Amino acid sequence: MKYILNKKYWAPIAILSMMVFSMLFTSCDNNDSNGKAIAITKVFLEDVNSTVPDREVSFARLGQTLRIEGSGFAGLKKVYINGYSTYFNVVFVSDNSMLISVSADTPILGADPSVRNTIRFVNDSNETTFKFEIRSGKPAITSISNTMPNPGETIFVAGTGLTEVSKVVFPGNVEVTSGITSSEDGETFSVVVPNGISDLGGSIYVETSNGGVYSAKYFNFKKGLLLNFDGQGSHGYWGTSTSMIQPADLESATIGIGNTSQGKYVPHRPARIASFDAAKNRCSEVWTAGNGVDNWRAQLTPYIPATTPLDKVAFQFDMLVPDIWQQSGFLKICMINNFNGGEWAGACYNYVPWIVDGKAVAVQTTKWITVTIPLNKFYSWSKAAFTFETVLAFREAATYQNFGIYFENSDVKLSNVTGNASEVEFLSKATSVKVYTDNWRIVPLDTPVYNDFN
Repeated sequence: MKYILNKKYWAPIAILSMMVFSMLFTSCDNNDSNGKAIAITKVFLEDVNSTVPDREVSFARLGQTLRIEGSGFAGLKKVYINGYSTYFNVVFVSDNSMLISVSADTPILGADPSVRNTIRFVNDSNETTFKFEIRSGKPAITSISNTMPNPGETIFVAGTGLTEVSKVVFPGNVEVTSGITSSEDGETFSVVVPNGISDLGGSIYVETSNGGVYSAKYFNFKKGLLLNFDGQGSHGYWGTSTSMIQPADLESATIGIGNTSQGKYVPHRPARIASFDAAKNRCSEVWTAGNGVDNWRAQLTPYIPATTPLDKVAFQFDMLVPDIWQQSGFLKICMINNFNGGEWAGACYNYVPWIVDGKAVAVQTTKWITVTIPLNKFYSWSKAAFTFETVLAFREAATYQNFGIYFENSDVKLSNVTGNASEVEFLSKATSVKVYTDNWRIVPLDTPVYNDFN
């Protein structure tokens, strides 16, 4: 019977065969350890999960396995990567080839400058140092302090592996290479926002000493604006109830330090209301115009297809909290106008920023920051996988298609916030907290994948 080997097994078998041959050659050469001169010719990355499992490279990351070609490896005693003595198995060493993995303990930024980005090979009589770049794990961006800032303002980008940032490219291919400040731990960097960024928005691209990385495609996505209180979208209001925020309640004085307000914005406690009583819902409400005006499908699907998974679509808004907000009050984000207040179910989401890890913390911002809430966090769509089409169809079938935000001031059960069983409850109290929002928008959350070998 004739068997045909599946292509998916070629790479692992090839690497295994190489290791076996290395063992055979090593058994001879290691018995003849004469300390010959060492020379390095090529370095390959070994990755059986890649379409190129044996790829010649000029850098490697912590934890990756390398195949090094050259001569004089027989009798090798020590290998130092960035000055760190790195274990290798002599079974996988021949005179012309060896395998070695870059230890997770290898120093990167902390390496002595004289040995950083080097591999040093040592035998009894000779040694050689080979210049080779060593990087940490792939960088990642987890958040941006403000995704719709004014030009000239500074933003802070958070994530991991964001070391020694040398370039930031904004939507519209606008490059910044100066004025970038990176933290030593690689968890944040700051950059001044340039002029000329595309209103179509998109990802920011960042170059670091660990390689490139993209943010989600939500930066400056002005095509997704639902309401900015300055002409984009329509502010809806009706009646004379105390809770309804009218055009006269909007404010426009410049507020915020570093990232400032942009024209008109909404105070969720209007100046005409001194404070909100404890145990009260629907203390204030602000809406889009709704039926006949809001058309999410026409506005958004050219940029966010209806088939997009709901965890890849988000509601974003910019927020300023100039005084401490703690222990009472939250924003209810309503997908349609069909809530009485107090709900922790349905097509809404309760934003309670002062509960962190089950405890009440103080929230205060001197600058406008961006809040991002994936649409799969809305209670109706949090228990299963849905697409953006689900939300579009839900809104189109609603009697009142206004999108809006309540300020609510009722008691908060921790179990409602976390979804986990808990007896903890935060009892409300009267509050005069100031919470401002602006630039309500729907944005994409998909993130381009950076390939080290593009």
